[in-house]
Amino acid sequence: MYKQSLSVVIPIYNDEEVISELLRRLTAVVREIVSDYEIILVDDGSRDHSWQLMQSERTRYEHLRIAHLSRNFGQQNAIAAGLSLTTKELIVLMDSDLQDRPEDIPVLINALLANEQATMAIAQWEQRKDSRMKIAVSRLFQHVSNSITDIHTMPRLGIFRVMKKSVVDELRNFPERTATAVSLLYYIGSKYVAVPLKRDARFAGTSGYNLSKMLNLTFARIFSFSMFPIRMVTYMGALLCFGSMIAALALIIYKIMGNVLAGWTSMMVLMLFLFGLNFAFLGILGEYIGRIFLETKQRPNYIIEQVI
Repeated sequence: MYKQSLSVVIPIYNDEEVISELLRRLTAVVREIVSDYEIILVDDGSRDHSWQLMQSERTRYEHLRIAHLSRNFGQQNAIAAGLSLTTKELIVLMDSDLQDRPEDIPVLINALLANEQATMAIAQWEQRKDSRMKIAVSRLFQHVSNSITDIHTMPRLGIFRVMKKSVVDELRNFPERTATAVSLLYYIGSKYVAVPLKRDARFAGTSGYNLSKMLNLTFARIFSFSMFPIRMVTYMGALLCFGSMIAALALIIYKIMGNVLAGWTSMMVLMLFLFGLNFAFLGILGEYIGRIFLETKQRPNYIIEQVI
């Protein structure tokens, strides 16, 4: 057994089909490796009977703590809520669908304790049973993040990880509203070790992560940790300005030479292109201004309605 105490944080959303099996497998593993532990399930405003089932399971598992958010705030905010409730020395963060195998928790803990400088041990998927679209979007997300943001990670890293309490304590010093909890964990700069693991298929149900949510996560990381989009606007604006000056000079020369330029169609196409580009630039500026607006409001990212 490990001498450290352990917290396990799991966000829950419409998982009534998997909660009982999750707790059975998770408890069987954790009680064998530590004597002092807590399992924290955070219901992110589920629309099924997840909360009622969690309350029922609470009577069977004395180390289970359950939290209910007032509405659906999203997985990342549910993770932040769960991390805020942790009290133990080591913290496990994992998904609820049993794609992250509870039996791999000791593997992650061993990797963390074997590396004195590391404060996190993160699952690196060498095999995952997800849809091609989800895998492709995940790869794109990782590539974009490494290319244009301040966050650089190894490929195929998952949410599944073990962290020292010092990392979670440091996370509390970042009261940002528009950055996700997992992105901030990387931004802190904590040293981590990647642990090759296999990711199982979902135990039941379907993934709540559709294309829209995955793109929102991508945009959240880009606009929270990168100035690349706004600099791209500056560079393209300067390039267009330079090109316009050359075009204007050419038109003046044609006018002096007496040549009449025909082509209203091409002129309109050019105008429409430039107007479209201008609106795209305004959209990028709007993303940054909107995030500043949200940060200044200081609204909480989540509201914990009840903890049992």
